[in-house]
Amino acid sequence: MDSFRGADGKQRCGWCSGNDLYIDYHDNEWGRPVTGDNPIFERISLEGFQAGLNWLMILKRRDHLRNAFKNFQIDAVAQMTEKDIDLLMTDPMLIRNRRKISSVIENAKLLSQIDISISDLVWSFKPKQEHEDFSRATSPESAELSKELKRLGLSFVGPTTMYAMMQSIGMVNDHHPECYLKKS
Repeated sequence: MDSFRGADGKQRCGWCSGNDLYIDYHDNEWGRPVTGDNPIFERISLEGFQAGLNWLMILKRRDHLRNAFKNFQIDAVAQMTEKDIDLLMTDPMLIRNRRKISSVIENAKLLSQIDISISDLVWSFKPKQEHEDFSRATSPESAELSKELKRLGLSFVGPTTMYAMMQSIGMVNDHHPECYLKKS
């Protein structure tokens, strides 16, 4: 995708053009390093919700998703029940997909029972070198990360979803070559 020049004169990745929320996300969050088990769990969960949808829809509902899923605190989400799922399914501000809602809760239950840091695990798949193709949708590392997370029992963690998360948490720098943040 091409880049574009914003009203402020800055050259940005083309995917964020035409929407102030996208531009703010691009400029202040996307591609910045994120660590910690709960923040990584949030990113896995949000990317899972995004699967098959557009990211702008998730950004517009992110605060509501955070509220519904207890700020993505793994131990708190792990305590949620089928009754909670039924209640969330009635909330018009959520992505009312029972499989995705259940996935967040089941993933939290799994993560609360393992003896490893999900943040450390995810970051162990950081590519050793930058890839040249900033427009790719997967990578060998995202495929391996997906495979490992699935082995642990997590869902909605396919290679494309995990690559999008790797981009968002700053694990790979896929800003357009002309984007002002490419060299940051």
